[in-house]
Amino acid sequence: MIRSEIIREIAPILAEHLVVCNIGLPSQELHLIDDQPSNFYMLGTMGLSSSIGLGLALAQDKKVISIDGDGSVLTNFGTLPTIANNVADNYILLIIDNGSYGSTGDQPTYAGQRTSLTDVARACGCENVVECQAEETPAVLQQALDSNKMTVIVCKCESGNIKVPVITMDPVVIRDRFMKVVAS
Repeated sequence: MIRSEIIREIAPILAEHLVVCNIGLPSQELHLIDDQPSNFYMLGTMGLSSSIGLGLALAQDKKVISIDGDGSVLTNFGTLPTIANNVADNYILLIIDNGSYGSTGDQPTYAGQRTSLTDVARACGCENVVECQAEETPAVLQQALDSNKMTVIVCKCESGNIKVPVITMDPVVIRDRFMKVVAS
């Protein structure tokens, strides 16, 4: 399975929660598959989905799911110890690890080589870290939501992209409609 297939499979689960989605193709895929006002699409901040999602979870009680990629997490390694040391049991970080920088041409990441983001998250102090295969993601995500424990999920999948249109929605509109859901 590739990232877009995983997003398609988990979209019904995501629809009930606040979602902060990684820059580039992941946001474009989620927007195409199941655009929701509760989805915050990152349009220009690589590596910050996990950090923004954690901050949102710490600031309010609704469940927050950050969808991030291995390449983005590798560009913001400080996010994993920050998550470990600021526990928010309403927060889930879903790292879709395809071993590549998918939005820029599928160049390999170190996560596709010798670096295990599962091991890194645990070494940073994250207590609930689950590694799964792509097809297991819906069940693992639902279990994490049901556990009411902050969880880092590292979903291993194949590299590859589908053709998707860019998100033409104005960033201010994305922000405003998302903030209405957060405030409700």
